[in-house]
Amino acid sequence: MENQDFTVTFLVDQSPLQAYNAINNVRKWWTGEIEGNTDKLGDEFTYSYPPYHYSKHKLVEMVPGKKIVWLITDSSLNFIEDKTEWNGTKISFDIAEKDGKTEVRFTHHGLVPKNECYDACSNAWTGYITDSLHNLIAKEQSQPEIIK
Repeated sequence: MENQDFTVTFLVDQSPLQAYNAINNVRKWWTGEIEGNTDKLGDEFTYSYPPYHYSKHKLVEMVPGKKIVWLITDSSLNFIEDKTEWNGTKISFDIAEKDGKTEVRFTHHGLVPKNECYDACSNAWTGYITDSLHNLIAKEQSQPEIIK
C-alpha cells in the first residue's frame, strides 16, 4: 500500500545548509505565536493560532543540511472533533542535493486522508511550505501574514 502521509516537495537554488537553517528559523515562515527554541536537538516549542490551533513540538532528529524531525507531543485543533489528532505524529524535513539544486521534502507523518483534519491541514501546510518557507529560503523573505 502506498504511503498516505501528507508530503510536499520543492526545489531551490540555495545550498542544503541554507535550507536547513531557514527551516529552523520557524518564526520567519510559520505565522502565529511561537514560544521556545526551534534550532537544537531536544528543543521544544509551542505553536498557537488562537482559537483554532495549538501544538507542542520537540526536535527529535537533526542532521545539518540533511534532515529535521519534530515530534508533536501535544495538540489542540479546535476546528475538528478529535482535537488531539496530531498527538504523536511527526513532521520531517528531508533536504538533499538534486540535479544541482536543493530539494526540500516536507512530510507530516500521521496526517493521512482518513483524518478529519486532512483537507484543512494539508491545504495550510501546502501554503506554508511552498509559499512561505520556499520564499524564505529562495528569496530570504519572511512571511508576515497568515496564508489563507
